[in-house]
Amino acid sequence: MFPGFSSQRIAVPGGIEIFLETGGAGPPLLLLHGYPETHAMWHKLAPALAEKFTVVCPDLRGYGDSAKPPGEADHANYSKRAMAADMVAVMAALGHRQFLLAGHDRGARVSYRLALDHPQAVQKLALLDIVSTKAAYEMNSMALAAAYFHWYFLIQPAPFPETLIGADPKFYLDTIFRKWTSSPQAFPEPVLAEYLRAFRDPACIHATCECYRAGATVDLENDRRDFAAGRKITCPTLLLWGEGSVVGKLCKPLETWRDFIENPIGQALPGGHFLPEEVPQQTLKALLEFL
Repeated sequence: MFPGFSSQRIAVPGGIEIFLETGGAGPPLLLLHGYPETHAMWHKLAPALAEKFTVVCPDLRGYGDSAKPPGEADHANYSKRAMAADMVAVMAALGHRQFLLAGHDRGARVSYRLALDHPQAVQKLALLDIVSTKAAYEMNSMALAAAYFHWYFLIQPAPFPETLIGADPKFYLDTIFRKWTSSPQAFPEPVLAEYLRAFRDPACIHATCECYRAGATVDLENDRRDFAAGRKITCPTLLLWGEGSVVGKLCKPLETWRDFIENPIGQALPGGHFLPEEVPQQTLKALLEFL
């Protein structure tokens, strides 16, 4: 799915090994995937982006073919702060102390945390189809809770969600993809098979639950601390969201993100949640114009 790219593994502090694909030449661009996917979600965009950038597509800690350590009592080893530190270490190992950054879904949460914690590293930032963790938990509307049901299901104590998901991972993934997309044909069977290969591993199911448990605890607390302190992302930041997504229907991203971003710009695209796969050409055009 990534012609001309090379695969490698990079060890980062804490004994974590990150799997990634790299390709292209030019300014470094880090692309971070979301839940319940892997780096493969960028397969429609990465080859074109590699014509202008050195593209780095990793699997986040706990996802895909990266390491999946057991969760800790406070879930901090799956915090977006820890995941962001992984990515800073990966890029440094590749020789990139500064880079462009784009993230989708959970990868976008890692991305905005990275921009807050390591502002010197991020030259430009693109966030795809999210609002902040603080905003998502504090909106508390019935419509948002119904749409983001998994936010409340996955944070239940182990092994409850792990056991239910593990009973039929394919059914769970099929439901998620069908529920969050406006274009089911956006996911060819080989791509779905790759997502299922990675996700059906019990260690991955546990790790991805831990990712959400961290979201409801340490990540939320970090957001609240930064908001109280008035810390904001100052680099140029682009927001993209789907017209048919939860963010597009229920949130006001350009207004909401002013809590954490000094000068957000952005637009809705004619798709659902999975913009790089549903509307790849429109997403590519918006990213190229911004980056």
